[in-house]
Parts: sequence; structure tokens; C-alpha cells
Amino acid sequence: MPLVKIETRKNRNPSQKKDIMDAVHSALRDALKIPEDDRDIRFREYHPDDFQVSPEKTENYILVQITLFSGRSLDAKRRLYQGIVANLGGLGIRPEDVFIVIHEVPLDNWGIRGGIPASEVDLGFKVDV
Repeated sequence: MPLVKIETRKNRNPSQKKDIMDAVHSALRDALKIPEDDRDIRFREYHPDDFQVSPEKTENYILVQITLFSGRSLDAKRRLYQGIVANLGGLGIRPEDVFIVIHEVPLDNWGIRGGIPASEVDLGFKVDV
């Protein structure tokens, strides 16, 4: 049940936004083995005046922040990072323009399915991949 925020400086059309969200979601499915319908992705664009980045970044710079259950292995995270970069690369976004941050939250700190701690729910997938 990853929560994803994608932030960028460049105005993109609806098709490009969908392609970027699909690219990130595909990497999440491959690396973390989440169900295909497990999708919670927000796409946020900023005017360049409102999103300052290093001069070596291009207008294609993308910040991907992922909040997820604690417990994924470093190998799974590596696969996720590499998958996101590769998938976005297929859309013409340079690896140097992709920045990924993972925020891990313990299962006890997620209230899901009507306010039940995620640690007490059958999630339908493994967290410890």
C-alpha cells in the first residue's frame, strides 16, 4: 500500500502524467510485489519559481516520494530505485533528473480498512521482500 507523490517543475500534458505515474507504479509492482490494483499516486507540478533545484538539473527533474510499510529489504529498495529510473528513462527522463525518497512507516502506524492497524490486517501480499 505505497503512497506515492511525484513532484516536478515542468508542465506536462495528461498523457505524459499518466505515463510517468504508470512507470513508477510498474516499478513498485516489480520490486515490491504489490498487487496491480494497489495504486495511490499523486502528481504535483510547480511553477519553476516555486520549486528550486540545483543548476545541473533540467526541466525534466522529478522528485518521487514513497511512503510505505517498513520491512522491505535493501535489495528490494535497490530494485525499486533502478526500476523507477529505468522506466522513467524510457520516457526520456535522464537518471540524473530522478530523485527518490522512501519514507518507511511501521504497520502499527497505518489505520486502514475502517481504522484497523495494518499490523492486524491480512494485506494479501508480503511486506518482507
